[in-house]
Amino acid sequence: MVSPILQKPKPMLTSLKSIIVCTVLAGSIFSCSPKNISTRYYYQNEKTLDKIEESYKRLYQQAPFNVGFTDRIFNTVSLEIITDTLSYIYEFSLNEPRLTDTLIKYRLNAPRIVELISQMHSIRCTWINYSEYYVDLRKQSLIFMSIKPVALKALFSYKKYYILTYFPQPQYFDSEGRLLDKREMKNLRKINGEIFKRINSKVCYTISGNFR
Repeated sequence: MVSPILQKPKPMLTSLKSIIVCTVLAGSIFSCSPKNISTRYYYQNEKTLDKIEESYKRLYQQAPFNVGFTDRIFNTVSLEIITDTLSYIYEFSLNEPRLTDTLIKYRLNAPRIVELISQMHSIRCTWINYSEYYVDLRKQSLIFMSIKPVALKALFSYKKYYILTYFPQPQYFDSEGRLLDKREMKNLRKINGEIFKRINSKVCYTISGNFR
């Protein structure tokens, strides 16, 4: 009777393969975390984002307005023009002549605002607006941007947005990089109910289901 040939398992090789697979998966998960996507997206688009923020800040000081896109394909522009008495909201197709005509009618800087909208479209910036808040009864301001980057769309869902806040002065953060009301108090500051984290001393981010 012939004895069967028994093959000994190769645990070292199997273990090595498992370690490699787990390392690759762990690296992919880490690189796709909200924090890494957010900071990477900001630094990849930093020049354009900063141009949008600076341009909007100057234009808003001339005449207050908010602007953004209301559809998934970034073809419908929503424009809110703010006057002393009322706010007027209009919707236009991206290249519709009525958009420029309306800006001129309200004596806004039409060429610059059209350029701003084009820059927003290029990086899928859903909305930009100017907000005010108070610290110790002192009025402060920030510029709020919501972005719909392709990376976030793939990782989360189309209902998630990358929210940026630009402050005019450096802010305080805790050891985890979360935005604080004051350095001494250690109270987290929430904006629209969201906790924001540090990108740099003046720019914060969060991932939200609301774009404005």
